[in-house]
Amino acid sequence: MNLQEARSNMIEQQVRPWDVLDQRVLDVLASVPREEFVSQEHRALAFSDYQLPIGFGQTMLKPIIEGRLLQALAPQVTESVLEIGAGSGYLSACLARMAAKVDSLEIHPDLALSAQNRLTELAVSNVTLLEQDAAAEWDAQDAYDAIAFGGAVEQVPEYYKNKMAINGRLFAVTGDTKQPMMEALLMTRISETEWTTESLFETRVDPLVNFSEPASAFVF
Repeated sequence: MNLQEARSNMIEQQVRPWDVLDQRVLDVLASVPREEFVSQEHRALAFSDYQLPIGFGQTMLKPIIEGRLLQALAPQVTESVLEIGAGSGYLSACLARMAAKVDSLEIHPDLALSAQNRLTELAVSNVTLLEQDAAAEWDAQDAYDAIAFGGAVEQVPEYYKNKMAINGRLFAVTGDTKQPMMEALLMTRISETEWTTESLFETRVDPLVNFSEPASAFVF
């Protein structure tokens, strides 16, 4: 398998045609080795248009979703990012290439450990990976410039809206997690008490753990 060719095909045949035109994002997707964040048995599918399994019933986002997320949030080199659901660590690494620092939460201890190991092997030093149930309020810093939800939620919790900096951005896929389609949103905080919301596209991703009931349905 020619990894460079497969990576290029992913960008040119999947991501770019899905209106991801920000060159910074395309460069990040070209430089972060996605194949290092999947299991050996799925390595040949690392650049495919699938939600690949990463263990514990969890999956990676499709490349097209990751591209749109990065483009919508547009993290800058001076900014801080909060990621909800580290999963494999791939999106954490992409965010880290664009931002000053990333705090990433993962509820599954083994996934948190494997993501941290991958990031360490790739010398990604500006990600702080925390084993944490993101559905519960925790001691998060205030004023993140960007917040990325790596799985679906029925609605964006007020707790995280209030952790956004003024002019901060938040990406989430929201809606009924039992339905075939949900809505990807970009929320921007414009004042202490005001937010705007832009509908980006319809999609479906797996729900985040503990953000909806019943608990047995949580699969992120």
